Amino acid sequence: MELLSSKKVTIMSALDSESLEVVEKPLFVPPLEEIRDVLKQALPNNFAEVAVEVVDCPDLTKQPFTLAAPGLGGKQKLIEIGGPPYLLPLVQREKIYDVQSLLKRLNYGDIALLIGAGAGPWPYLNCNCELVMNLAIAPSGLKNETRIGSVNKQANCCVQQTLPEKETRLALLANIYVSEGKPGKVLKVHVKKRIGQDDFIASIRKAVRSYYKDKLVGLGGTFLLKEGKAKQHVMSDFSTEPLNSDEALNDWLYFFDMSAPLIAVGTMVTDEAGMDLRVQHFHSFSHHGEAGHYHIDTTPDVAEYLGYFNVGEALYRVDQPPFVQNFGKD
Repeated sequence: MELLSSKKVTIMSALDSESLEVVEKPLFVPPLEEIRDVLKQALPNNFAEVAVEVVDCPDLTKQPFTLAAPGLGGKQKLIEIGGPPYLLPLVQREKIYDVQSLLKRLNYGDIALLIGAGAGPWPYLNCNCELVMNLAIAPSGLKNETRIGSVNKQANCCVQQTLPEKETRLALLANIYVSEGKPGKVLKVHVKKRIGQDDFIASIRKAVRSYYKDKLVGLGGTFLLKEGKAKQHVMSDFSTEPLNSDEALNDWLYFFDMSAPLIAVGTMVTDEAGMDLRVQHFHSFSHHGEAGHYHIDTTPDVAEYLGYFNVGEALYRVDQPPFVQNFGKD
């Protein structure tokens, strides 16, 4: 669905990546086979049917995942940019980041697949929006399959759009898994029928955290909600009134039951690690026009998930806010 009205586009440059504070933290990297065994033991508490394997990554550029590169391997890192304090209680509009220049600052290399969840480049749309990053960078050029989701208030619906090839900015906050997009071994998690209270990502994250305890483990990747519906939110345009509580935040957000198939991308870590990390953050897109921030399936009896994940080797904390916001991370 198209937007009902157009707005004058606001011109605003991304922040200079060289001026951003970046802290690198090594992650504990357990064998995929060990995580497999942890999840095999834990996930039956939350799902009636569970299959966890270590497999060769399928070509994720193909249906149903349609990522911008085929795999999740090679120089696996997690990047957390900004955070909710740049959105709440009032937006800091100048917090705009360009991931191409950021990768140069991190000396990452010329080949990268970036997938993850964040706030979209509001100057492009001249409106706040959700970001579902799906971007491949190579010397030969860009393959940008990134989607943004915004709200059409008149129709009370989500509007999904694909960003232009050269639009590689985001705003305010993001959690990104970056790799070279290479084939290799990955963790495959396939579950059906949710019988517990945890969403798909929380069930994995809590199991890994319980086993590795004080070790900081990070995972990134993609999952497909194959069947059912999911509760997802889409941010409204920036509030002119301060949002100082979860109640105010939830009144400002738009919540939808979005239908499978939904393709989600993002990251999870086992702890905030004294860096105000967001422990899980996944956004989804679709080929039927819906996109948003994943919370949980709303049809547990028929819910079916298929996910592919890999372990991060290090985490980059970029432009950490100077104070901790105690809400807005769900």
